[in-house]
Parts: sequence; C-alpha cells; structure tokens
Amino acid sequence: MQWVTHSIVVMVADVLVVLFSFFAALWLRFDMHFDNIPGDYFATYLRIIPIWCLITLVVFFAFKLYHSIWTYVSIDEAFTMVKAYAVLVLCYVLSKFILKIDMPRSFYFFGVFIAFFLHMFVRFSYRLLRYITNRYVKINEYKSGEVENVMIVGGGSAGSVLIRDLNNDSHQNQRPVCIIDDNPTKIGRELYGVPIVGTRDDIVAKAAEFNIGSIVLAIPAASPKDRKAILDICKETGAKVRILPGVYQLASGEVSVSRLKDVELTDLLGRDPIEIDNNEVFKMLKGKTILVTGGGGSIGSELCRQIAEHQPKQLIIFDIYENNAYDIQQELVRKYQGGLDLVTLIGSVRNTHRIGSVMKKYKPDIVFHAAAHKHVPLMEDSPNEAIKNNVMGTYKTAQAAAEAGVKTFVLISTDKAVNPTNLMGASKRICEMIIQMMNRRTPNTNFVAVRFGNVLGSNGSVIPLFKKQIADGGPVTVTHKDIIRYFMTIPEAVSLVLQASQYARGGEIFVLDMGDPVRIDDMARNLIKLSGFTPDVDIKVEYTGLRPGEKLYEEKLMDEEGMQTTENKLIFIGKPIEMDDEWFEKKIAVLDIDSQEDDENIKKYVQEIVPTYKPGSMS
Repeated sequence: MQWVTHSIVVMVADVLVVLFSFFAALWLRFDMHFDNIPGDYFATYLRIIPIWCLITLVVFFAFKLYHSIWTYVSIDEAFTMVKAYAVLVLCYVLSKFILKIDMPRSFYFFGVFIAFFLHMFVRFSYRLLRYITNRYVKINEYKSGEVENVMIVGGGSAGSVLIRDLNNDSHQNQRPVCIIDDNPTKIGRELYGVPIVGTRDDIVAKAAEFNIGSIVLAIPAASPKDRKAILDICKETGAKVRILPGVYQLASGEVSVSRLKDVELTDLLGRDPIEIDNNEVFKMLKGKTILVTGGGGSIGSELCRQIAEHQPKQLIIFDIYENNAYDIQQELVRKYQGGLDLVTLIGSVRNTHRIGSVMKKYKPDIVFHAAAHKHVPLMEDSPNEAIKNNVMGTYKTAQAAAEAGVKTFVLISTDKAVNPTNLMGASKRICEMIIQMMNRRTPNTNFVAVRFGNVLGSNGSVIPLFKKQIADGGPVTVTHKDIIRYFMTIPEAVSLVLQASQYARGGEIFVLDMGDPVRIDDMARNLIKLSGFTPDVDIKVEYTGLRPGEKLYEEKLMDEEGMQTTENKLIFIGKPIEMDDEWFEKKIAVLDIDSQEDDENIKKYVQEIVPTYKPGSMS
C-alpha cells in the first residue's frame, strides 16, 4: 500500500513537471511576458499538454521508473531516465506530426530540457534532502562531541559502500574521518570526501592524530593471515574494532553498517580454514543413512548441517535434549523444504533398549557419536554421570551399531583424553579404548575416533564467557597466566570428522594439526583491546587458579601412539594401542555397576583402566 502511495505521488509530480516545463518554455520563448504569447500558441499548448502528460506516464511506467525506492535511488535510475527520455522525445516528435502541431522549435527544446532536469530532481530530491539533513545533524553532533570518529581500513568497494552508509544514516552517531589502504597510489586521494591517509603501518599514528574511537576492517577478501596482521596493529590503538564478515556480502550487495560484526578471536587465529576434499566426502555420504547422536549439540548440529549438504538418503538426529533437537530440526526443515529425509528422535545413549531399537529400525550406514558430557569442572563434581553418559553411552551405542551392521562408527573425542588429569578426559580415553576394542571384535564395522582441541563458539566455550564479562564491565577471569590451548572453529572440527570418516579403515585415532597453541591470557587481553578497552585499566584480568583436573597445556597424542600421516597434511593418525580386551571389558562391567551405585571411589577405578590418568595434576 505504501509503495502505491509513493508511486502516485511521483506520477502527480511528473505530470506537474510536464505542465510547468512546456509552459515555461513558451514563456521563455516570448521574453518571459505572458501577454506576449499568441493565443493560438497557448491554445495549442492546452490541446497537446494532456496528451504529452499521458505519454510521459506510459513511457516512465514502461521503463519501471515508478518501481524505484527513493531512499536508494542511484546512477542506475539516472541512466534509465536518459533511455526513457530518448523514447519520450521520439513520441513527442511523432505526436507533433500526427496532430499537425505548429509551435516554435525553441518550445520543444526548452520544454524537454527543463522537464528532463526537473524529472531528475524529483527522483533525487529525497536522497539529496536526506543527505543534507544527515550532514547537518552529524556536524552538530560532532561539535557537541556526540559523534565517534571512525577509521576505515580498506579503500575498495566495500569501504566506499560503508562510508556512504555511515554518511547517509542519521541514526549512526559515527563519522568516517580517514581511510587506510596499502595501495600507495591511493594515498592523498579522497573517497566520498574522506581522505586516504596511509598504509597499515600508519594505523597507530593516524588513530591518535584523528582521535579515532572505532576502526572498521573493510577488506572482505583479505586472507586470514593478512587479517590477523592488520588486527594485531589495530588492537594497539585502543579503539574498538569491527570487521566486515566476508566477501559474500560484497558479492550479494549486503555491505552496510548493519552487517558489521565485532572482531572474533577466530579472526586472530591467523591461519587458513581447514579444507577437506568435498568430492570424496560427497561420495561417502551421498545416498547413505546417517545417524548423529547428540545431534542437537554444538558439534552434532554442525555435523547435521554439513551432512545434509551432501544428499544423504536419510539423516537421523538423536538427542536427549528436545529443545536442541527441535532447533536443528526446524533449521534444516526451513532450509531444505522437504528435500531432505530427516528423522528427529529423542532418547538417551545410556538406554540400551532405546539406542538398540533405533539402530535396528533405521539401520544407518554411518554413525557419528557426538553425545557426551564435556564440561571438565562439572564432571569433576559428578564423576558418575561422566561414566554413565560418556563411557557407558559409547559402549552401548557401539554395541548397538555392531549388531545393526553399521559400516562406519565415528567417535567424537578430545585432546583431553591424552594423559588426562580430569575425569572428563579420562572418560573419553576409555571411550577411545572401547572403539579400538570394538574394531578388533567387529570386522564388518570400522570403528574410529576423531580427537581435536577446544572449539571456538561451542556451548560453554571460553569466548562467550569473556564477552559477557567484558559487557558487564569485568573482571575477565583466567584460571592461570600461562595456560595454553589449541583452538579450531566448529566447521573445522566437523570437517575433520567427515574427513576421518572417509579415511577410516578401523581402529584409528585421527588427530588434527591445529597449528600453534594460544595463551588464554593473551586471548582475554586481545578481546578486551578489540572491544575498545585497556586491560587492567578499564577491564581487570583476574587469575582464579587452575580448576580441579585442569591442565596448563593439552597434548594431542600419547607417546606410545606415534604418528602416521594421511593424504591431508593437517590430519594425522595415532596407532591403536594393544590391550587385553577381555580384561578391559570386565573392567567396563565393574565400572558400570560402580557408576550406578554412585560409588565415591569411581576415580580410583578409572585410574586402574587408564594408568596415565593422574587426578588433580596441574602439569
């Protein structure tokens, strides 16, 4: 309805322009004296002008000049107007001969000339008025100190769009005052009136010179390493840093202030995303029935997303938490609109009958076992639950998979399983041992494990905690100044899981080379800086001490596991560890009974199974 109203307003304005322009042309022709206009000329004007008004509306409508949104009118509309006027002039000329109109030649020339510019003005008037108003508002706010000075890093297409967006939006109390670009030929020039003042080496100096409060990184195509290098410089300015998410926004025309995001720690990892051979993964998953336990969790839900893209025959989400399962179910239903055979089931991997009946009914080809308790401090306080869910859940799910004839079973494990100092890590180490035992016993099923480090963005990860603490004004809490961790993103972790499934021959523990470890203290301080604050001045960093079972550093492989390479240079294989399967299975049975009885000595029993488990070690 609003669009119709706007169109009618413009159409009325166009008619008034035609009436005025050709009357003005007649008036100008006769020395700007109305009394000098001959009566027959004025009568001809009155006869022809309704026809020309109608012709104008028809031509403009044909060229869709009434479909534009005034707020975003641009050079495209100007070119369309030129084309429309070429047709319009031709129609005017034809009507002159058809209706045998006799008017001075200057009448046509001046009339078309005046009408063209007035029609242009009608279409650009709203944007011009908005620009003038916003500039006036911003100048007043700047004088009163209410506007924040912004530095744009990147003088390309994305940067230009963001500058225009900032200048045109009166609700944005930010003002672009300078641009940084590594192209030396651009230095000294201006982009929409904003000077390009230097390269990345000048960021710190120019931030101080222009009193910068916020920096926007507008280089969507920058590599992760290049982005990290620039962000490392930006964080030294004390300004808040935001970033354009990715190059796809530029391609889809979605570059705007509203699309900016705060810098994430993923932007500071400084390495290219893990890439996998999608063709091979596609061949492995296409047409298969696939079950994901814990399918509503951070890793499980991303597994479901990526699996769904590879055209499985059927995808089964199995989770005990109905809200999580419902969320991923609805997301996939919306995305695939019936093009995905999706089954969502609620149940526990601890329930032998339930997981067994699901396996027998759906007979999956591949099982991704992501269901697990993962929070270290919570599992220290509830060790029996870690055994019930992680150990016995894996054991029961693996047995059900073997009985149902599953081809490949992939356990989601963790680097905390290596020389564990906490019960969660020890429970996952037992899970890996279960997988290797099951692989030796079940020749028709390939049982493998995938071991990776901390996942950025997962439920309960450290980054959301740091962000909340910063938003609350601090302090930001770190357990130990020297604690280090390996990190990867959720999509990277899932990519590794899928690649491992492709490489699976049975019994392997796949490990990702995640690059250099990161000091948690550095992460916290960098996040504070990138939020525009000074660590220990604006936001305090407090060291709370290592929690029970927490390590200073994580290891990726046990010494006896060794290291084998794969086709992917970032994925390695730990060798299966020999053990007495009969003895191990008896220990599992005892552990199951002890966990049900809530035995306080559960950690001692776990240590008998995992000799490398040293509870409470701070190494």
